[in-house]
Amino acid sequence: MIRVATIPLQRTLSSGIQQAQQRLADTQLQLNSGKKANDLAGLGIDAGRTLSARSLRSAQDAQSSSAKRLGTTLSLYDANISNIDESAADLRQKLMTVIGTGQTAGLQGAIEGAFDQFRAALNATDGSGPLFAGAQTDATPFKPQTLSETIGLTPATAFGNDDVRASARIGDGVDMTYGVGARELGSGLLSAFQTLAGAGTIGDTLTPGQIDALKTALGQIDSALPQVRAINAENGRKQTEAETLATRGEERSDLLTSLISDAEDADYGEIAMQLTQQQTVLKASYSVFTQLSELSLTQYLR
Repeated sequence: MIRVATIPLQRTLSSGIQQAQQRLADTQLQLNSGKKANDLAGLGIDAGRTLSARSLRSAQDAQSSSAKRLGTTLSLYDANISNIDESAADLRQKLMTVIGTGQTAGLQGAIEGAFDQFRAALNATDGSGPLFAGAQTDATPFKPQTLSETIGLTPATAFGNDDVRASARIGDGVDMTYGVGARELGSGLLSAFQTLAGAGTIGDTLTPGQIDALKTALGQIDSALPQVRAINAENGRKQTEAETLATRGEERSDLLTSLISDAEDADYGEIAMQLTQQQTVLKASYSVFTQLSELSLTQYLR
């Protein structure tokens, strides 16, 4: 005897429809999110590589950010050291002119102005603390407030910094120690300012003692400037290195981002094609199910 039953077939078609609906829903979710999967588990064999790439990118971004911040700090060092260099060079030129011509007009103002620039540069801050104080964030790197206050001071009493230097991780296995102390930078020029302060107020006519003091100060500036420039040159080398590593870090981060994107991001063209195919399959399933549902034993017996 032949048995005719449509219910098992309806169940099979219903299960197929549910699967097609789920696939369509998953594809629509990919279209909305732009991602191949909602979590790493959905990436399959790419999950491990993607997780590793994300960790590497996070470390690289942190190092690049550190290198950029360091570059900004080194730029501040450069600006203030250059200011000291330029003001000392200008004062040197003024002293040479006065010694050669005997014309003292504006010399006292030039000396005091150069000292003020020297003091301001050594006490400059980066917004969080003094640049040239080392680890002494609450100390004043250069203590004398006026030219006359330098008389009788030693480097130990004139400067308030220590020799501690900061360090920053700016690349894989690359730690850069950086920083400049006020004492290291300014001791030579302090001697020149002390000599000039000891000469007293310079009027229209130089005394023999003042002439000797100007010559001595000129020699002290000549001795100090190479040290100042050597310090700035080393600072510039570190600044270039930090900028180079920051750029390389950004390039590596972009590469890792591309790898992550290849593994995680959905292909919109492929999704659109899949969506169309799955909608067609689902519509066909609905049509077949409808036709099957309309069958009855009476139609078979006819």
